[in-house]
Amino acid sequence: MRTTFVALASGLSLAVFYAATGAQQMPKSGNFNLHSGWKSTGETTKAAENRIYGFGSFWGVAFNDKGSGPLHSGPAVCSYVLDLVNGVGPGKGQCSWGDVDGDKIFTDYSGSLTAAGQFDGMNQITGGTGKYSGIQGKAPFQCKAISANGHWACTQQFEYRLP
Repeated sequence: MRTTFVALASGLSLAVFYAATGAQQMPKSGNFNLHSGWKSTGETTKAAENRIYGFGSFWGVAFNDKGSGPLHSGPAVCSYVLDLVNGVGPGKGQCSWGDVDGDKIFTDYSGSLTAAGQFDGMNQITGGTGKYSGIQGKAPFQCKAISANGHWACTQQFEYRLP
């Protein structure tokens, strides 16, 4: 019994050691590109003829274009508010970008929706947790509506610096 316990404890210790040493260290500054898919849920209110206000959430998953690295296969959620006249206008909100380790990057974003269903803008990186703690920078984005049911395909170009 003792031999089994020692073997199990040794194995777990090695697994924890290799997981910790295998964790990817982020360079102090750099950039990475993501592509992401989203589903929006929310509500709109007709404020006047041809004008609507809206609010809600985007739920998505992001993939690092390299197939690994920061935020690869990570969940993301963003809030949004919008003010559209004839289907065109500004939108803004906040996002939480996660990775498979549970670490997060937070952003504030703003952009503009076009009549063609394009939503482009800028994320301002406001902080993070874990390996992203203290992160700052920006991440321009380009999104395209891919259905009338709130589905979106986006790309993001993160430029960051860590303390």
